[in-house]
Amino acid sequence: MTTTAAKVAGISAGAALLGLGIPYFTRIAPPQLTSFITDLPVTSVSLSLSFLGNTTKSEPVNTEMPFVCDTSHSYRTELVSLDPLIIYVHNLIAPAEITSLLKAGEPEFAPSKVTKGGRQQNTNERTSSSAGLPEDDATVQCVLKRARNFLGTMFRDGWDEMGQPQLVRYTTGQQFKLHHDWFSSPLWADDGSWNTWNRIASFFAILEDNCIGGETYFPFAKGIIAPSPKGEEPWRGSLAQTPEGEQGQQKPLWREHEDGGLAFRPIAGNALFWINLHPNGTGDTRTKHAGLPLESGQKTAMNIWPRQYYA
Repeated sequence: MTTTAAKVAGISAGAALLGLGIPYFTRIAPPQLTSFITDLPVTSVSLSLSFLGNTTKSEPVNTEMPFVCDTSHSYRTELVSLDPLIIYVHNLIAPAEITSLLKAGEPEFAPSKVTKGGRQQNTNERTSSSAGLPEDDATVQCVLKRARNFLGTMFRDGWDEMGQPQLVRYTTGQQFKLHHDWFSSPLWADDGSWNTWNRIASFFAILEDNCIGGETYFPFAKGIIAPSPKGEEPWRGSLAQTPEGEQGQQKPLWREHEDGGLAFRPIAGNALFWINLHPNGTGDTRTKHAGLPLESGQKTAMNIWPRQYYA
């Protein structure tokens, strides 16, 4: 049996080599021999190399380019309110960063919870889903560094922390009723020390805006100055140019809500920033806000809650 298998393997290999060599041989052989060779029928042989004992399967090659943080990324800001401080940020998150952040958080989405009495619990006040983002992810670190630079002197490196960012997703009918991001009593530090902390500020950046509705509503927010006696329309945010080929009137970035306050449309890449605490560390009740229900579609956003620590 072994001799027969060896013969078959030898014949198969020889036939394959002959088939491969004919095109090259015809270039150098005499015409008579060339005619003879090209008239020979060459049988199609499937050559198996399993007898050589190499059965290792090649692993798929990862061709995905590693994320590189764009340290030159730029954004622009608009003052919305001074007291409390609310700032509208254009282009805080770049499109490539959005894609990477969504990929990092997608497997972690679960029903959203709220923190009451230092414990997380489910509630019908918040019907979205949430996902914690890994702090060692390159894109997360890039965005957190940008947010930290935004904070300037209100953040103490080596003492305060940016905290774990969170993705939050809303689908049709989902909402987050009026709430504030700060805690009534500071929480204990995770390291077991006697230090406590609270959320000094909030970044709320939109990643997906394929939806109708879903505005972020601040009932106590109002413009910095009252409209002029001439009756001009109040400022509702500067708008980018309409992309070439698109039609239709652009909507303002925010509007005066019918019940008072301001409601901000979700725009992918843009963000809201506000200060949660008074200078004495107590919570500012005027920062209460809501994620209004989605009429249709899906909205995904990123929460960043910098932590201010107390000894």
